Amino acid sequence: MLDFISALPKAELHLHLEGSVELPTLRELSSEVPGDIYSFTDFQGFLRSYGTVCLLLRTPGDYALVTRRLLERLQEQNVRYVEVNLSVGVMLWKNQDAAAMFGAVSQAAAASPVPVRWIFDAVRQFGVEAAERVAELAVASTGRGVVAFGIGGDEVRGPARCFRDVFDFARSRGLKLVPHAGETDGPASIWAALEIGADRIGHGFRAIEDPVLLSHLRDHNIPLEICITSNVRTGAVPSLKDHPVRRLFDAGVPLILSTDDPAMFGATLNGEYRLAAEVFGFSRADLELTARRAFEYGFDSTPPSGP
Repeated sequence: MLDFISALPKAELHLHLEGSVELPTLRELSSEVPGDIYSFTDFQGFLRSYGTVCLLLRTPGDYALVTRRLLERLQEQNVRYVEVNLSVGVMLWKNQDAAAMFGAVSQAAAASPVPVRWIFDAVRQFGVEAAERVAELAVASTGRGVVAFGIGGDEVRGPARCFRDVFDFARSRGLKLVPHAGETDGPASIWAALEIGADRIGHGFRAIEDPVLLSHLRDHNIPLEICITSNVRTGAVPSLKDHPVRRLFDAGVPLILSTDDPAMFGATLNGEYRLAAEVFGFSRADLELTARRAFEYGFDSTPPSGP
């Protein structure tokens, strides 16, 4: 099974650049890295750690370096396409030149054999006006590989319905919409994300609590970006065995396996597929279907024609 997973062509659709920075790379960039930076027990602790990592990324060169390292890891796992969330909302919060940072990551990505597209991510608890600035930058960069606009962060402090006008603006300019929802809040958060136009749902595993929502996702072919290890590490699910990934799959909901913040959670995409097989009983056919769906639901991806 491990050889099968390693050889399986895969796409990664829910991955944050800032959450991919491994500790040795952080220590190359700064002598101020806390020893417990990736030690957290709940979602708020994770957000604090994520913010600390972002503060350590100070220059375009820093962003370029972490992009190269990420794409090297993905290539090793036979990832053939990736959509990377870039925390543009945090860049603006840090008063950084987001255009310069994006130029650096774009140039670094161009040197990789892994096709890369970008999702500009706003921080929902920063408010609507801050999200509008991120959406405007995303629209201005659509010719440079930006395919979508998303919102992450604290669902409770930034309800999706508040961002309807921002989503309408982004969609009208050709961007896809990929909000996080149903991670730390319940099915109502997912319904709200769908009502403002979500094309995919980041996480969304709490759809399992609403049979009508499950049917809606299945019947309207709306995929969930499932990040098993992430949900356990942030405490969004109590334990690995409690994760509903198998029940979601059996309900016919389209699923995409992803890593979210691989360095912060100690995750790999191959490892997520392995968990699906070893813990949740996914067969080779199930894994092949899941991998194929990741390419189908990518916004600019082409399924591989061979191994």
